[in-house]
Amino acid sequence: MLEAVDLECERGGRKLFRGLSFALGAGSLLRIAGANGSGKTSLLRILCGLLSPATGEVRWQGQAISSLKEEYSRSIVYLGHAPAVKDDLTAVENLEIACRLAGFRAEARPALRRLGVPEDLPVRRLSQGQRRRAALARLVVSEQAVLWLLDEPYAALDTEGVATIDALIAAHAARGGAVAFSTHQASGVGGAQVIELHG
Repeated sequence: MLEAVDLECERGGRKLFRGLSFALGAGSLLRIAGANGSGKTSLLRILCGLLSPATGEVRWQGQAISSLKEEYSRSIVYLGHAPAVKDDLTAVENLEIACRLAGFRAEARPALRRLGVPEDLPVRRLSQGQRRRAALARLVVSEQAVLWLLDEPYAALDTEGVATIDALIAAHAARGGAVAFSTHQASGVGGAQVIELHG
């Protein structure tokens, strides 16, 4: 499904990693670990096509993602470490817009309820944890996206929120999806291969 071949990443004149290769098949989980500044976010941005590696390539179904463009974009969900929600919109409006931009319709309210997010308040009035949950609600409605790329999905979440995200990740893998996620903490999702970046 997803294959990273001999990736090298350089940022600000500093080599973060090199010679990095791995494969992520259907039903697989990949946990990307490492200290701040070790290259976790850069690796995820390379995997989703937002950043080009210094050398090497990322392949999806055997083809370089650089040649697939929209076809690859429709197969993935990428959630960065910032919530990426608009402050003046409600959580419902944010999720509905995100789904439309991704090219599908979804029931926003049940997804937000599942994550315990107030639906009709402007996002600026939500706590950091609620803002994070509002962004992560995209996972509830993104079953059709085969690959999930998640940068620090547990940031700002309480114990209940972490358990909910663990359950979503495990369910996605169980139905044949693949998930790569970065985190500073141990995940409750079992069976993930781990890549430790040292920067």
